[in-house]
Amino acid sequence: MAIVIDRDRGIKSELEDNIALECPYCGVYAHMQPQSVPDASLLLRDKPKHVGLVYKCDSCSAPVFLRFAVREYTENTVELYRNFVELERPKERFAFSYLPQHTEVLFREALSCYSGNNFNAFASMCRRAAVSAYHMLGEGGKLRAFEEVLVAQDIAGIDDESFAPIKTVLFGSGPHEELPLLNRAQAGILLEVLKDMFYQCFVRHGKLTRALKVRRFFVSEAENDHAASA
Repeated sequence: MAIVIDRDRGIKSELEDNIALECPYCGVYAHMQPQSVPDASLLLRDKPKHVGLVYKCDSCSAPVFLRFAVREYTENTVELYRNFVELERPKERFAFSYLPQHTEVLFREALSCYSGNNFNAFASMCRRAAVSAYHMLGEGGKLRAFEEVLVAQDIAGIDDESFAPIKTVLFGSGPHEELPLLNRAQAGILLEVLKDMFYQCFVRHGKLTRALKVRRFFVSEAENDHAASA
């Protein structure tokens, strides 16, 4: 399952038809085909530790840049590890209009950190966004949020040891310097848990309240029309 760039034949890969990811431009989960491959002769001369390849999204034809680590150089080939880093990540979507203004600003910046692969900056901004949310929820807000997070952990089936860094980021009381260092997988869990917490605490309430107001408005209009025609 290796990716090989040959001096004479270009790229050879068993993964060519298997690389699929969410396109950072159209947001569709699509297959990616190699579009621009560096010259093997230059790679063999310079021997960089990482190589960038441009793939084309099958959905929108946009160029998607991926970075691979080099596994081995031979006389005529460059072999790359199959794992890659997305240098442009899709923007995370959320119903921001239901969040308190201060929380919204902090959470938007947190998502920008996540999209830029700055996972520990992301964790710090998540802590700030969460603290802002607890303040806006008022007395008992932090406890309510904690209960929602425990429900999310149970639904996702995440064990306590793996979930401990997430709870430390969201509910710890120490300084930011004591936040745990997160890897990509842990940052992904933190992202989904915080989105769910915000949804349960703000978005769900806002959508339900809005829907009920609309229902009451139409009921009131119908009653007025009925009274007028009586």
